[in-house]
Amino acid sequence: MKDAFGLPQSLLVLGGTSEIALATARRLIARRTRTVWLAGRPSPALEEAAGQLRGLGADVHTVAFDALDPASHEAVLGKVFAEGDVDMVLLAFGLLGDQARDEREPEAAVRVAQTNYTGAVSAGLVCARSLQSQGHGSLVVMSSVAGERARRANFIYGSSKAGLDVFAQGLGDALHGTGVHVMVVRPGFVRTRMTAGLPEAPLATTPEAVATAVELGLRRRTETVWVPGTLRVVMAALRHLPRGVFRRLPV
Repeated sequence: MKDAFGLPQSLLVLGGTSEIALATARRLIARRTRTVWLAGRPSPALEEAAGQLRGLGADVHTVAFDALDPASHEAVLGKVFAEGDVDMVLLAFGLLGDQARDEREPEAAVRVAQTNYTGAVSAGLVCARSLQSQGHGSLVVMSSVAGERARRANFIYGSSKAGLDVFAQGLGDALHGTGVHVMVVRPGFVRTRMTAGLPEAPLATTPEAVATAVELGLRRRTETVWVPGTLRVVMAALRHLPRGVFRRLPV
């Protein structure tokens, strides 16, 4: 069960090799979390991540999970919940894609959309139902400021995150009053392996900063978290710019 400050004893990470997710897991383990399930495609990286978290004192299990195989989600994730209550689910998998290539190769674009949106809808609904059945828990969904307004540079990725964000908000409304807390996290540019080599955007942040924001959001039972917080104001302004003006911005 979560403590009075909303921090979990047990954590299920969907996207078990995500740098943001692992930074969050490390921070929560340092506070209170004792059991962690890392769900992802079987790989040396997944096992290495599990080993690192075990070194911090957590009981860590790995789960073979594929976002692109929704038909398997109920069985795979159901086994985790069958082991006992899960206090927090962190939905952190996703593909950035390559905008130029994805425009030329629609199948690649579809893979981004299916991973970031369709896979997340499937896994999110399965986990939400299980959390509701146990009567408590948090579902933390890693969205992105890229979903706030379409940009020429990454509209395929951004559109998938926009869909995910709206889905998570609606799911939070649907679960209101059930004991289940849904929190949407909207980071800006995060310095990770996924973004290595890309031009760094203003207000860039780190996985550790996102993890800190997640912890604070859990303690406050916040529904939407921006990282860094100043992005809330920036995106509010950009969202309402006339389209012709927005097109001329170096974004």
